Amino acid sequence: MTALGTDDGRLGQDHSGTANLKVECYAGYRGEETPRRFYLGSRLIEVASVVDRWLAPDHRYFKVADAAGNCYILRHGTATQRWALTSFTAKDLP
Repeated sequence: MTALGTDDGRLGQDHSGTANLKVECYAGYRGEETPRRFYLGSRLIEVASVVDRWLAPDHRYFKVADAAGNCYILRHGTATQRWALTSFTAKDLP
């Protein structure tokens, strides 16, 4: 399943200001969606692992890592079905 930043199916800017974020998910046997890869603009980021996940009243959060060890926190709005990138931490900062 793919969720986009806008309701009309185009890549765009969502309510949080995250521009051009597209998240592709896998729905497990319970139907819960888990991010597998996402695009920031034209850059593809494959999720190597889901480090953590938690729930808030209106959002689901996923802390994911890519193969290089960079960490991202993705937020999914349960009512809006919109995704936002809320945090990025590089593995090795210069």
